[in-house]
Amino acid sequence: MGPHVPNAELTRHHDSPGDDRMWVHGRPEPTPITVVDYDESWPAQFDRVAARVRAALGRRALAVEHVGSTSVPGLPAKPIIDVALTVADPADEAAYVPDLAAAGFVLVIREPGWHEHRALKLADPNTNLHVWGPDCPEVARQLMFRQWLIDHPEDLARYRDAKLAAAAATNAVGEIVTAYNRHKEPVIRDIYDRMFREHGLLEG
Repeated sequence: MGPHVPNAELTRHHDSPGDDRMWVHGRPEPTPITVVDYDESWPAQFDRVAARVRAALGRRALAVEHVGSTSVPGLPAKPIIDVALTVADPADEAAYVPDLAAAGFVLVIREPGWHEHRALKLADPNTNLHVWGPDCPEVARQLMFRQWLIDHPEDLARYRDAKLAAAAATNAVGEIVTAYNRHKEPVIRDIYDRMFREHGLLEG
């Protein structure tokens, strides 16, 4: 984890606004949530995306990390590569969005209240590029979670089951991906809390 991330920030769970304010181009249309078996090509797809980001931004890309379910070997996932990009200031969109747009990325989410989070989409390979600032707690959380799932197959299995159930529940009523995230959130938070307790970051 980053050396300057306070424990209280690292262990605090974020609640999304629960409305459409974050969508730059408006709420997306519902599409079926598809969770597929782990694909051995996902690391190579990440490498392609990382190379494109670094080519577009050069030294402005302070870190480019493979996060999310496609970064965990053996874990079923939506076939979308999640990437955590660290820049000097995510709120300074002019410093990075135009060059990423020229490389094929489209800004889709803006969440100033969540560590100035921004998200951009790339079509090929299908990618969510999450933009954060230096020593961001969320990046540290995601990297810890990735390693925890790799090291704890019982939690990987539990998370797999939660993902499949969340996809089924979301598709049954035609909701969008934010609803899928809400359905699996209780299991994710429980795994996070046990991980933090194991690392001595939470009591109880």
